[in-house]
Amino acid sequence: MKLIAITLSCCFYLLLSTSVSAQESEWPEMDKSPLQHSYYPSDAAWRNYLQGDDRNINPKIKVTYSAPAVKERKIMGTLVPYGQEWRVGANEATEVIFYQSVEVGGTVISPGTYTMTADVNEDHWNVHFSTERHIWGNENRDKSKTVASAKAMTAKTHKTREYLAIGFKEIDANTVHLLIEWEDTSIAVPVHFNVPSFPSFDASPGDMVHYPDNSRFTNYLKPEQLDAAKPKVTVSYGRPQMKGRKIFGELLKYGETWRVGANESTEVTFFQDVMIGDQEIRAGKYNLYAVVNEAEWTFILNTDMPAWGAAHRDETKDIATFSAPVTQGKQSLEALSMRFKEVDADHVHLIVGWDKTRAALPIQFK
Repeated sequence: MKLIAITLSCCFYLLLSTSVSAQESEWPEMDKSPLQHSYYPSDAAWRNYLQGDDRNINPKIKVTYSAPAVKERKIMGTLVPYGQEWRVGANEATEVIFYQSVEVGGTVISPGTYTMTADVNEDHWNVHFSTERHIWGNENRDKSKTVASAKAMTAKTHKTREYLAIGFKEIDANTVHLLIEWEDTSIAVPVHFNVPSFPSFDASPGDMVHYPDNSRFTNYLKPEQLDAAKPKVTVSYGRPQMKGRKIFGELLKYGETWRVGANESTEVTFFQDVMIGDQEIRAGKYNLYAVVNEAEWTFILNTDMPAWGAAHRDETKDIATFSAPVTQGKQSLEALSMRFKEVDADHVHLIVGWDKTRAALPIQFK
């Protein structure tokens, strides 16, 4: 029994010793190139210590990088060779978070996290921002993922900076310089916050129809043709496509109100007073909606403008409704289409067609 007890005791102490040793070996040493964080605006880093409205300050940019030291070495041109790409730091790739869209080097960068590298030359750096992340430095990085680059001229500092430093210098309300300094070299990369905004190409592009048709190019007409070409009606609408979908009764459910198009509500402009059915409509601009049913549509003119679709339509601003029978055409129209059909000198029909469905809004000029 004593032998068993001694054996168990030795095993216990061996296991304990091994466990403690394993735990102790997991602790990393202090990194010689410590990780640094730089915020713009700087107060965003400690906003929980601020009071009142200052507490609501939001970061616009954050840079996370490892800061190596000079340690009596020659840095630029030697440790960081000219003509080569550098990680702008040590260890992991330097990361930049843009919390809003910015413009760098003439390119708009969307909000997100990017790695930052630089082609280092004696008189200038080319600084790159890439969507490739979770890499160690810049070795073998995928350059196809670079989304923006900026050329920054080098300048000499008044004194040697021992540790790499990345910070910011505010130029004005819309511009900040991202500063990088190490040894006696400094560069500044302009970052602009007030960036232009352009929409992507719309899947349901807008279109316009005019009555009379030649009213859209009066600048090409002869003087004697102008009177007959005075505009009477225009319609501006977005043109969705079928794309293999069943439109009426499914995409457009019966009994629901439709914008008669896509995106913004369809707009009708009458350049003179008109009659629709027995209702007088003053000259002006209106939203055009329709309650879609299998046998008929109810067209609605509304003055609550501008509007995006029919959601939450202010029905108190409906000024006219008109019921129109639905007919079926022979041709299936891939895109929603509108055209004017002249009945006589005083009457025109605005015909709306999609797939094989057709509905007409009769307009009488006064």
